[in-house]
Parts: sequence; C-alpha cells; structure tokens
Amino acid sequence: MQTMIKEAHLTGKDLMAMVQLRPQDVGKYALVPGPRERADAIVKKLQNPVKNFSFMEYTMHTGDFNGVKVTSINGGRFAADTSITTEILCNAQPKALVRLGSCGSLREDIKVGDLVIVTTALKGEGVTQYYVDKDFVPTSDKNLTAALTEVAKAGASMIGVDVHVGPCWTTDAILRETREHVGKAISGGAIAVDMVSAAFLTICQLYKVPAAVILAVSDNVITGEMGFMNPGYYMSEAAMLDIGFNLIKKLEGK
Repeated sequence: MQTMIKEAHLTGKDLMAMVQLRPQDVGKYALVPGPRERADAIVKKLQNPVKNFSFMEYTMHTGDFNGVKVTSINGGRFAADTSITTEILCNAQPKALVRLGSCGSLREDIKVGDLVIVTTALKGEGVTQYYVDKDFVPTSDKNLTAALTEVAKAGASMIGVDVHVGPCWTTDAILRETREHVGKAISGGAIAVDMVSAAFLTICQLYKVPAAVILAVSDNVITGEMGFMNPGYYMSEAAMLDIGFNLIKKLEGK
C-alpha cells in the first residue's frame, strides 16, 4: 500500500507560498465577495490598490480605506473554491473576514433585494465534512455580526429594504432544491440558502479568525420568484458593498 510522504498534499500555507503572498501583504480586514465583478467594485473604493496575486480565476488586491489596510478577493461562488481562498486568507490571520454574497430566500416575507445576516449555517455541501464532524455548527462571530447588523439596517433603510438575521442553509446542489430538501432546511431553522457560508464560517472558526456574512436576496425559493434581473437586487448588491466599508469604519471608530 502506498503512503503519502506529507500529511496533506497541499495546505493553505503552501498556497500562500505558491502565489508569493506574505501575511503582511494582507489587510487588517478582508471583504470577500463571490464573483470577480463584485470584487472589482470593491477595489474601486480603495486608495492605491495593489494586486497581491492573480492565480487561476482568483485575484487579490489590497489598498487603503480611510487609513486602514483592506484586502479583497473574489472568494468563490461555491463551497469548494471558497475553501481555497478562505484558507489563504486565514493563514494570513487578518483581524476579520466579511463575506458579501447572495442567497435565495426560504421565507415568503423575505423579498428579492432584502439583506440577510447569517448567524449559523446548515452544512449541506461537500467541503465541511473534511474539516469537522457532523455535529459542528458553523457560526458567525457574535460581536462582528452584531456590528454588521447595526450597519446593515442603517444602509438598508436608505434603499427601502429589510434586514433579516438568522441561519442559512448551504448546498452544492442548486438544481436539487426540491420540496424535500428545502423543507428539511426550513425545519432546521434556515431562512435563506446559499452555496458558500458553511464552508467559509467553518474554516474561519478553525483558524480562529472572526467572520461575518451578509447576503443580498436574489431569488425566492418559496414563491419561485427569480430576481437576478430585478433592479432591486442590484441596488441591494451595491448597498451591501457600502455596508462592508461602513462596518470597517465602525470597527475602527471612525
């Protein structure tokens, strides 16, 4: 029988070395969206941004925001690629990571364009089983989430949407969001569904890096409404980026 020479084929630390990233290159805070276009919008708000690396489809920039060093990377749309970028970020040990994502609503009263703050995540993807046991509950940092909720409510009121706080169900199988599986998630307390939060929060917890998640609602699984072309969704997506930066201001007392 063949035996691996190393304990793990690749680690987050190995990936940092591969892209020539040093811990001191990463900002005090990291704003982590999924798609590249959302990350590009964040970079435009930074002063003197520097590209840390571009590897495969991931690109990291670090710049200044109100005198604070901030990093952004398109952290992945799915649990598998999110685990890679989160490992890299956590190995740099920033003060906090904030996920800026999107989700489907699991309640009729949570509308397209609303915002969801994630408290815990139900593990329905294929990543976390390799990190933790089945009873582990991915959990957002309590203090960071409280601050994010306060800032989000102020930002949401300016565009006339609501902020909802609660658990999120994370699944890889977007085309198998059937009554059976959705029903189980709702019974477990989930108010929204995404493809990232469980993996993101689990890895951050294991590295002891405070993390929080805010999601813009893009569709409603209960009513069947698809809002990807809804202007309200894009308004909330833009507001969510501002909320991320306003959270940094609050944390820095500015």
